[in-house]
Amino acid sequence: MRNKVIVCLLSLTLFSFLTNIAYAIELDESTRTLPLDSSGTTIVFSPEQVKRGKRLFNSTCATCHAGGITKTNPNVGLDPEALSLASPARDNIDSLITYMKDPTSYDGTESIAEVHPSIKSADIFPKMRNLSDDDLFTIAGHILLQPKVAAEKWGGGKIYY
Repeated sequence: MRNKVIVCLLSLTLFSFLTNIAYAIELDESTRTLPLDSSGTTIVFSPEQVKRGKRLFNSTCATCHAGGITKTNPNVGLDPEALSLASPARDNIDSLITYMKDPTSYDGTESIAEVHPSIKSADIFPKMRNLSDDDLFTIAGHILLQPKVAAEKWGGGKIYY
């Protein structure tokens, strides 16, 4: 009886592990299709870009934005609604890259580069020093992909994180 329980537990563990791996690599093309610019042009991220974007986001941005929240201002997260209501809107890859290069306040009236990591303030924020335009591109893609994958959890705040 004990051996059957052990075999059953091992089988369930292996099944769970394999289904999680399959889920991570099998995001369909429509899920990986993201807005490129404000004109409505889209781009399909490759599975490699998805993986790289997640890794870069986690190593560069997740200290303050884990789960799409903003620890320093919980009222403004990385969820689609907050990104689209910013001025200018930050709801596409190009606008997020612009923001990561030279961030502005939510209403767009002033630079916040001295308090928010960016390429402009890389001398203050060392994690930003080695990021290329391609790195920023994949990070932006990760930010826009997460609401499709994590749904309401992305940017959901204290309820989830």
